[in-house]
Amino acid sequence: MTERDWRIFREDFNISYKGSRIPRPMRSWVESKLSGELLRAVERAGYKKPSPIQMAAIPLGLQQRDVIGIAETGSGKTAAFVLPMLTYITRLPPITEENEAEGPYAVVMAPTRELAQQIEDETVKFAHYLGIKVVSIVGGQSIEEQGFKIRQGCEVVIATPGRLIDCLERRYAVLNQCNYVVLDEADRMIDMGFEPQVVGVLDAMPSSNFKPENEDEELDEKKIYRTTYMFSATMPPAVERLARKYLRNPVVVTIGTAGKTTDLITQHVIMVKESEKLFKLQKLLDELGDKTAIVFINTKKSADSLAKALDKAGYRVTTLHGGKSQEQREISLEGFRAKRYNVLVATDVAGRGIDIPDVAHVINHDMPGNIEMYTHRIGRTGRAGKTGLATTFLTLHDSDVFYDLKQMLIQSNSPVPPELARHEASKLCLLLHTREVIMLKVQKQPLNRQLETMDDFKTTLQIWEKALLSSGMSKGHATSNESKQTIPTSNSSSVEQDQGFHKEWNAKCYQFFFVLDE
Repeated sequence: MTERDWRIFREDFNISYKGSRIPRPMRSWVESKLSGELLRAVERAGYKKPSPIQMAAIPLGLQQRDVIGIAETGSGKTAAFVLPMLTYITRLPPITEENEAEGPYAVVMAPTRELAQQIEDETVKFAHYLGIKVVSIVGGQSIEEQGFKIRQGCEVVIATPGRLIDCLERRYAVLNQCNYVVLDEADRMIDMGFEPQVVGVLDAMPSSNFKPENEDEELDEKKIYRTTYMFSATMPPAVERLARKYLRNPVVVTIGTAGKTTDLITQHVIMVKESEKLFKLQKLLDELGDKTAIVFINTKKSADSLAKALDKAGYRVTTLHGGKSQEQREISLEGFRAKRYNVLVATDVAGRGIDIPDVAHVINHDMPGNIEMYTHRIGRTGRAGKTGLATTFLTLHDSDVFYDLKQMLIQSNSPVPPELARHEASKLCLLLHTREVIMLKVQKQPLNRQLETMDDFKTTLQIWEKALLSSGMSKGHATSNESKQTIPTSNSSSVEQDQGFHKEWNAKCYQFFFVLDE
């Protein structure tokens, strides 16, 4: 193929790269340069054709390049890092009594127990043909038993960051010979507050084997270098910070648009009152037939209440949330996968990474607090090349995400409800952030400002208006989405009183909306 042909091929599959010395994507499994044993395992697993992220990431992984993969949910990311990882391990001496005390050769970290166990299932699917042992280290199970399994020797550990750092601190595990690390759903791990644990695990690995900073420097063929994979659907600043510290000259592979949902998902957004949700939900569930649906809700208590109401109404329903024991969560998931239940009421525990085949409908009973979680929730349907439907109930209390949601619906050619399109919050959003930073969201323009008095507050609004005018926008007026309430202070209930004003702003975040004159 000519260079033009390769460019057309990348465009056809929506593959884009950022980096140097990038190998060609593979067009089929035969072109992958995987070993005969792995190719036979791929065939037995029913993988007929590689997905775009597999086409792009596997050739890079086989060269032991550091990779940042940004791909749509449901895109086959797991096999994209598992197959190069297993290829790497086959080149190393087998784990025996002589070296098992030095720990595993590779570590995969995931944000939730369910995702870690799902990755374990996918890895074992290929690893058992190669005689490679895989151990899962997650919460909700005996840490002593898990430590015993590691000490018995294994090539791969798949873990949640919190449980793995516990094992390392208690000396149940060491990472003395671990030179291959995968961070799956890296943005979610950071969102859940696991950044210190992730950093602790990475720092527990050998530090003398980083690749050279200079990418033109020749690598020592006899030396084993650390290889790091990061997979994510979005790339927030905290993840970029991790990448800068621990990855060397990574290739960024983007499939589609970062943070975008797959085109196979049909999105419907319905403006409702809180009191209408149950009736409208039942109406949607009545249309399911023999298909399955995941209903997302924001709190554990609400999930249990909703599931109880649906069960009473005769639906085959189960729940999944962080308040359940590991055994209860596994029973719920297994029952839903086996279709003993066709409705799963879940919190965001199920919102990322978990692969449940053939989910026909995702229903956001509650809109999540940010657009990233919305993306991951609806990504539970429309997986593995199949179409899916996502319906979201939106209320006026969800105005914090109106702007982002409207933009996502427009980008995906989905209908925008008139109530959402007309609402002030969906037109232009300016975010006043807590830590003395004011962000003009549309322009991504930071405006540093210390808020101490009411005068400073008014001055801030003037700065915003000036920024808008300088960008060529017509003059507008500002209103607060808290306009019918008083903005609380630490010592008073009125914003007009200065005392303690700045202290409360350090703990809260308010949004203001500029309504442009048309």
